Amino acid sequence: MKFEDDIRQKKGKEKIVVLTAYDYQIAKILDDGPIDLILVGDSLGMVFQGQNNTKQVTMRDMIYHTTAVARGAHHIPIIADMPVGSYHTPESAEENARLFLEAGAHGIKVEGNKPETIKGLADSGIPVMGHVGLLPQTAEVYKVQGKDPKEAERLLQDALEIDRSGVFTMVLECIPEKLAKRITENVNVPTIGIGAGKFCDGQVLVINDMLGLGNGFTPKFLKKYANLNKTIKKALEEFSHEVRIGAYPDNEHTYH
Repeated sequence: MKFEDDIRQKKGKEKIVVLTAYDYQIAKILDDGPIDLILVGDSLGMVFQGQNNTKQVTMRDMIYHTTAVARGAHHIPIIADMPVGSYHTPESAEENARLFLEAGAHGIKVEGNKPETIKGLADSGIPVMGHVGLLPQTAEVYKVQGKDPKEAERLLQDALEIDRSGVFTMVLECIPEKLAKRITENVNVPTIGIGAGKFCDGQVLVINDMLGLGNGFTPKFLKKYANLNKTIKKALEEFSHEVRIGAYPDNEHTYH
């Protein structure tokens, strides 16, 4: 069975777990864990490059990180974000999507209602993850989408159209739970929420955020399952102290 068919069949039966990865070591850890998909997100622009948004991320950046992730993950399907400017036309979308497949990805993600592009990719046998709601590549301000009834209806119609276009799943980002529930109940493919409540068919988080590697980014939907920022600082303090007092390297950690 193709991985995308397996994901589709989980809808309404089993929650889908997705996490991002940007490097070999994290990908290797995730590959041994109980998750369903790895997303090489263009969120690397912020968590890896230190940018304010995802708008500066290039194809070169994404291919580099996808290749690194693919070296570490051999059992879990990898989805790569199509960055800004890489899918303006169906032709450019397919050309760039195939570069991701060559780099080790199993499918790609496209933001927004791009039915012609999505259909072209799907018809060419390239698995496509959709993305509705807050669209970081084009958003001027990061805020919850779909609170207004008219906007909510537009987002529902967007979701229905990309569903018909051939996505195998779609991300719902930063929308009210009630709207996410409505979308989930009306589309045929699984929905993956991030800031969209509990009624989605699955959930995705940026791994750096859920592991507590950063200090500044704390949206309402983010639950930190670890505090690696604190753990790393403690290790740095201990290492620095032992070096300065001559306790490291000790006999156990020295070649003789």
